[in-house]
Amino acid sequence: MQRAQAREQRISQRQQARQQREQLTQLRQRDTLLRRSAERQSRIDRLQQRVQQLQAQKPQHRQAQRALQAQQSLLQREQLAQKRDLARQQKLGVAPPAVAQRTAVASAVLAAARGRFAARFRNNADPRAQVALAARLNGWAPRNAWRHHVRAAFVPWLGPVFWPYAYSDIFDYTFWPEAYDEAYWAYAYDDLIDTVFWDNGSPYSAYASISPDGYVEPGGAIVGSSRLRGRSGLSPQALRQLCRSPDRGITAWPFAEIAAALRPTSEQRALLDQLKSAAAHAADALKNSCSDTYALTPPGRLRTMVNRISATLEAVQMVRPALEAFYNALSDEQRARFNALSPRLPATSEDQPQQEAKAESCGASKSSLTGLPIERIDSVLHPTGAQKGALDRLSVATKRAVKELQAACPDEIPVTPVGRLQAMEKRLSAMLQAANQIQPALDDFYASLTAEQKARFNTLQQVAGQ
Repeated sequence: MQRAQAREQRISQRQQARQQREQLTQLRQRDTLLRRSAERQSRIDRLQQRVQQLQAQKPQHRQAQRALQAQQSLLQREQLAQKRDLARQQKLGVAPPAVAQRTAVASAVLAAARGRFAARFRNNADPRAQVALAARLNGWAPRNAWRHHVRAAFVPWLGPVFWPYAYSDIFDYTFWPEAYDEAYWAYAYDDLIDTVFWDNGSPYSAYASISPDGYVEPGGAIVGSSRLRGRSGLSPQALRQLCRSPDRGITAWPFAEIAAALRPTSEQRALLDQLKSAAAHAADALKNSCSDTYALTPPGRLRTMVNRISATLEAVQMVRPALEAFYNALSDEQRARFNALSPRLPATSEDQPQQEAKAESCGASKSSLTGLPIERIDSVLHPTGAQKGALDRLSVATKRAVKELQAACPDEIPVTPVGRLQAMEKRLSAMLQAANQIQPALDDFYASLTAEQKARFNTLQQVAGQ
């Protein structure tokens, strides 16, 4: 009996020792896989950066194209190897925190990219998306973008100023619509709603994301006000000059081009002079709408935007009668020339209209704009009692605001300057109405929060873990 017990004890000890060795081996394998996965992810990040840089350079020569293809092949091999490592980690019961977090964030970003006005334009493989992103990231004024052979994109913030190039955007778009990125207004609408909720502006509405290392990464989020504050090429002095004189320098109207193309008669020139005068008054209307201090709370950001949009709408309404009078006085030949004005951007195959962009209409669901921020607020602030009712009212107001924007979101651009300016007025009115829909509900909800909740709301991030 004792011998049998001793034998069983020895067997049990051997089994325990074997299990311990197996566990130690698994732990070593896990550590090795985790370390290798982290190292490989760093290589993948660097390769993605290199590929993005080469693609942005639009390689034409065979040697440059080969270099791009080589980097893409290396990237694909590393990504396949990473997938195999992740599969092995799953078999070992490993869920690497860094990889899991990255995957969760990426999934949230992709989900948030859908259900937006700009969702149909979100194609990071499209070279036009890459070059238009450059204008946005660099905070380029329209003519600065054109000088770089890049179409102008909507720039939401430069420092504390919302829509810094409102004057030139509205009126240059009226005259030269082909010089603007086709998704300009879709991003403007997304930015309007995003900025209400997110501390760093419009996280999901652009063409790409900025990684922590500072390079462009497909499928992610856009820089917003906070990042543009640091990346803007405008000095505080230049920003003040832009606000004081929006009708000067790079933002001036193309009156010389209009006169050269149309060769107006003396009577028409008098009407053109009246249009110039109206443009100057419009510039004056925008001067006082530039903020020189940062709005640090959601209600403050919304008021900053309302002030700017109201001034821009007033500027449009000042100019439209003068533009209509001038345009109506033109001959058919002059109107045709006026309609065809362009900054003469280089024509390439990349500039052909995106047929697939029409697949999703403005009326499609905008769940990311309306649902995501409310869900994040609920999960971060944990509202209770009356706060929940106030949050529900904010949700309803946000949905109504988005409907206002959808009603002013045509799929086609008018072909005449007068028609485009009228469309501008409609869009601006919709943006103002949308902002006014949200403001009371936002004020009520914010007032119901504790000091701790307000601090969290003021710096609300889009994705958990960011």
